[in-house]
Amino acid sequence: MNRIEVLRQYIDEILLNMTDVEERRCAYLHLYGVAQSCALIALKRGENAELATMAGMLHDIYSYAKMDTKDHAHKGSILARDILTSLNVTNEHETKMICDAIYSHSDKVLAHSNFDEVLKDADVLQHCLYNPLFEIKPHEKDRYEKLKSEFGIVDFKYWRMEQYD
Repeated sequence: MNRIEVLRQYIDEILLNMTDVEERRCAYLHLYGVAQSCALIALKRGENAELATMAGMLHDIYSYAKMDTKDHAHKGSILARDILTSLNVTNEHETKMICDAIYSHSDKVLAHSNFDEVLKDADVLQHCLYNPLFEIKPHEKDRYEKLKSEFGIVDFKYWRMEQYD
């Protein structure tokens, strides 16, 4: 079994044990949505798509496993390190890359390594595309605009209006 599937099985066990059905649904959508966006962005930018996918799957695992969002990026990087170490699916360098990206993913203003930026941008993309009619959060607006340009995305609300005119 490949590393992503090993990690997916582990994460699924955490999510399946969530008692709140709505939170569980949100966790699945967000973690795996960010993971897929990570793969797409990493492939486009020449970064490691496998490790980016793993970072996406783990980036908010602390929030969902502990039902606590306070300082979740920093605490989540510690939990991710524990998970990756226990599963023995990454070497130390890969673990550090993934955990560094998780540690900094909530800081959408500062730029970090190119790999770290993949996770931040994937997080923003998933938030913004989950429901394209939702208002974009102010701290994500600049990143989303750059992502739309990078991927040639037409603003959904204008596309929708044109369809009905």
